[in-house]
Amino acid sequence: MKKNILVGQSGGPTAVINASLYGIVTEGMNHLDEIEHVYGMVNGIEGFLKDTYLNLSEDLTQKELELIKLTPAAYLGACRYRLPEDLTSPFYPTVFEKLEALEIGYFFYIGGNDSMDTVSKLSRYAAQIGSSIRFIGIPKTIDNDLMMTDHTPGYGSAAKYVASTVREIVLDASAYQQQAVTIIELMGRGAGWLTAASVLARKYELDNPLLIYLPEHIFDFQSFSRDLTEALHRRPDVVVCVSEGIADASGRLICEYNDEAKLDNFGHKMLAGCGKVLENFVHNQFHIKARSVEVNVSQRCSGMIVSATDIEEASQAGSFGVQAILDGATGKMVSFQRSFDAPYTMECSLVDVNEVCNREKSFPASWITVSGSDIAPEFCSYVLPLIQGEPKRLMSHGLPVYAYRK
Repeated sequence: MKKNILVGQSGGPTAVINASLYGIVTEGMNHLDEIEHVYGMVNGIEGFLKDTYLNLSEDLTQKELELIKLTPAAYLGACRYRLPEDLTSPFYPTVFEKLEALEIGYFFYIGGNDSMDTVSKLSRYAAQIGSSIRFIGIPKTIDNDLMMTDHTPGYGSAAKYVASTVREIVLDASAYQQQAVTIIELMGRGAGWLTAASVLARKYELDNPLLIYLPEHIFDFQSFSRDLTEALHRRPDVVVCVSEGIADASGRLICEYNDEAKLDNFGHKMLAGCGKVLENFVHNQFHIKARSVEVNVSQRCSGMIVSATDIEEASQAGSFGVQAILDGATGKMVSFQRSFDAPYTMECSLVDVNEVCNREKSFPASWITVSGSDIAPEFCSYVLPLIQGEPKRLMSHGLPVYAYRK
C-alpha cells in the first residue's frame, strides 16, 4: 500500500533550505510505486497541528520546483516549537492521529539542533507505540554546529556571504587615513564557525580583518585592548570581526554588558549587541572613531551570494534522505562525510539523531591561534571547498526571481 511523505522546515531559514525541500519532493516523485503524495507543513509542526499543509506533489510544477531550489529562506515557512519532554503527553497521540489521517508513512524535518530534537522525540514515540511511520532529519544551519557531520547545508553559502561582505566593508574602511576601528558582529550563537569565515576576506598577509574573536576562546577586555593597540600600529584602519556569542571568563556574554539577553522558545539566549559594547569600549578607551556593524539576518537569507556547492549538497541531502527512509531508516539524520579537501569529495550517510540533538559542535581550538584573535590556515582548507561556484538564476528587470507562497 502506498504511503505519503510529510516534510517541514524549522528554525532559522538559510539560503539553501529550499534546495533540501526540492530534493525530497523530486526524489519522492521518482518513487510513485511507493509514494502517493508529498505534503508540506506550513510553518513546521506548529502549523501541522493547525491542519495547515500543502500537497506539494500536485500543486507545484517542475519549473516551480526548480525556482524553489534557488530561493532563499523557508518556502513552507518555519517555526520554533519545542515538543513536550514527556512522551506520555497527550500531545503525541494528537500528532500521530493527524499523521495517520493523512496516511503519512515518511516524515522529514529540515532544520538544526532543535529540529533534530523533534525528530528524536517523534521517532522514539513511534517506536514506543509500534507505529510504522518513519522519521528522518535533514540538517540545516548556518551555524555549522551540528554534531556527527562534516558540515551542514546552509553553512557554505553563509560563509561565502560573510567573507564577501567583510571584504567589501574592509575596502570601505580603508578609504580614509584617520585612525578608525570597524567592528563587525556576526551570527553563529555559541559556535564560531561563521565568524571564522571572515578570515577569507583577506586579500594578502596582514590585511583586514586584523582581529577575529570566537566564542570558543574567552574574551578579555585587557587582551582586546592590547591586540587593538598593536593592530593600530600596523595600520590606521582596523577591522575586527566578533561572534555574537563571545563571553568573558565568568561566562557572561559580552552582549549582556548592556542588557540581559532574552530567551527563545527553546531556552536559547537571543544574542545581539556585542559589537555595540565593543564600539563604546574602543571609543572610551582609545578616543578614536569607532563603528559597529551588525550584519544580522542577511547572512542567512542572501540568495545572490550563494554557494553552488552548498545548493547541490542541500538537494543531495534531501534526495538521500528519501532513499534511506524507503530502505527502512528511521530515527536518523542525514550526515555529510568528507573524504578529501583537494580534490574535495563528500558523501552522504546516516547517523543516530539522538546523538545529534541538544548538542553543539564547537569550532576546533586547534584552529584558533594562541593569541585567541586569529584563525589558523587549516580552517581555510576546510571551508574553501564549501563556498565554490555560483548558480545560474532567473533575473527580471535586474532583480532575482524567487518563489513564494501567495
